[in-house]
Amino acid sequence: MRLLNDELIKRFREVGSQENSEDPMVICKFFNPTGAGTWYATEYVEEERLFYGWVSIFRDHCDEFGSFSLDELQEFKGGFGLGIERDIYFTPTKLSEIKKRLYGNNSAD
Repeated sequence: MRLLNDELIKRFREVGSQENSEDPMVICKFFNPTGAGTWYATEYVEEERLFYGWVSIFRDHCDEFGSFSLDELQEFKGGFGLGIERDIYFTPTKLSEIKKRLYGNNSAD
C-alpha cells in the first residue's frame, strides 16, 4: 500500500502549516497492524518527506507531538513482515476529537 498519494499531498498543501493551531486537523492516520504505534499526521513537508503530528505508541502519557519520516514508515517491517499501513477509511478530524476517542475524559495534553 502506498502510504501517501497525490490526493493526500494536495490536502496537506491546502491545509498548510497548523503549527500555531490549538486544535489542528488530522489529515491522515498511519498504524502498525501487528503491534503498537499510531501516527496522526497534521502536516507534511514534501521536500524533507517529513510529517508532523500526534504520535501514540501505547495510548498513554508518553504520547506527544512530533515529526516522523515517510521513509521510515515505509521501511518498517513488523510481525509477519507487514509494514505500516494508512487507514483508508479515516476522515480528517480535529485532534481534540482523536484524543477523546483515545483517552476519553483523561485526555493527554
